[in-house]
Amino acid sequence: MSTIERIQLPGGPAPRGPYSPAVRAGDFIFVSGQVPSTPGEIGDETRQVLENLKRVLEGCGATLADVAKCSVFLAEGKDFAAMNQVYTEFFGESRPARTTVVSAFALPNIKIEIDAIAYKPK
Repeated sequence: MSTIERIQLPGGPAPRGPYSPAVRAGDFIFVSGQVPSTPGEIGDETRQVLENLKRVLEGCGATLADVAKCSVFLAEGKDFAAMNQVYTEFFGESRPARTTVVSAFALPNIKIEIDAIAYKPK
């Protein structure tokens, strides 16, 4: 029996490519990068992305409080402060380890992508 479970969530954000929205490997949940569905200001895009991340985690039986590590990718460094403000609303005092990188995206017109690793014993 495989200890790796590929998770497809009914009603969750549909993958835009050949990957699983989330993969459970033992007690770890790896959530693929989430991007906004509607372009907008960085605060709005960050909120969309974190709502998607939250839904995927909930579909796996976890919450944002179970996130151990996030990677945040921004199209422009100038958006860091505004992203951080919304990010703090979602994570509060349950702050995971984080890496933030300024990067170009394969999909045009998006400003942010966030992936996560959560730890949730079965």
